[in-house]
Amino acid sequence: MELAVFLLRLLVGILAFPVYLLHFLGFWSNICKKLFPRLMVRFSVLYNLYMESKKRELFSNLQEFAGPSGKLSLLELGCGTGANFKFYPPGCRVTCVDPNPNFEKFLIKSVAESRHLQFERFVVAPGEDMHQVADGSVDVVVTTTVLCSVKDQEQVIKEVRRVLRPGGAFYFLEHVAAKPSTWTYFWQRVLDPLWFLMFDGCNLTRESWKSLEQAGFSQLQLQHVQAPQLVWLVRPHIIGHALK
Repeated sequence: MELAVFLLRLLVGILAFPVYLLHFLGFWSNICKKLFPRLMVRFSVLYNLYMESKKRELFSNLQEFAGPSGKLSLLELGCGTGANFKFYPPGCRVTCVDPNPNFEKFLIKSVAESRHLQFERFVVAPGEDMHQVADGSVDVVVTTTVLCSVKDQEQVIKEVRRVLRPGGAFYFLEHVAAKPSTWTYFWQRVLDPLWFLMFDGCNLTRESWKSLEQAGFSQLQLQHVQAPQLVWLVRPHIIGHALK
C-alpha cells in the first residue's frame, strides 16, 4: 500500500510538473494567494448550498452565548468571502480574521449585503497569532473549512481559547481525513501534496478532531458526518462546538 501511494504520488507530480516548478521557483504562492479568493467566491456558494442545513443546525443557538448587553460578539477565523454571515443572528458584532488580504474586497461585498450584522473590523493575521484581538474579548469563535489549512492547529486552538471569554464557545465545521481503511483515505494520501499547492495550503489528511479533543475545553460536542454532495475527497467532516 505504501509503495502504491508513493508511485501514484510520483505520477501525479510528473503530470503536475508546471505547478511544482512554479512552487520551486517561488512564484506559485503569490499566484495562489491572488487566485484563491476568486475560486472561493464560487466554491462558497456551492458549499453553502450543499451544507446549508448543517450550518443552520450548527449556528442555531449562537445567540445563547451573548453577553449581558444581549449582543453577541463573534470572531470568524479564516472568514474568506463572508459566506457564513447569513447564518449569524441579527445584531451580532462580527470581527473577521484572515491571513490573506486579497479576501477583503469580497468580504466588503458580503458586509454590504448583511445589514443584520454589525461589522467591527477585518484583521489580516494568521490564526496562530491573533495578538490584535484581546484576551477574553469575544463570546464565540467560528471556523469553517479552516483547520485544514493552518500551519499549526494546536497553536491556533490555543489562540481561540485565549480570545474567548470564560464560558465562550468555539464552533467548527471542518473536512477531515477519512477512515484509514477506505479508498477515500488512500486517494487523499495520494493527492495530498498537489492538493496542498493547488488550494492554498489545504490538507486532505488532517485528523482535526484529535487536536480539539486534546485542547483542554471544558466541554466538547463533536460529530463525524459525511457531505455526500461534495467532491468525494472532502466528504468526511466534523461538526460541533466546544466551551472554554
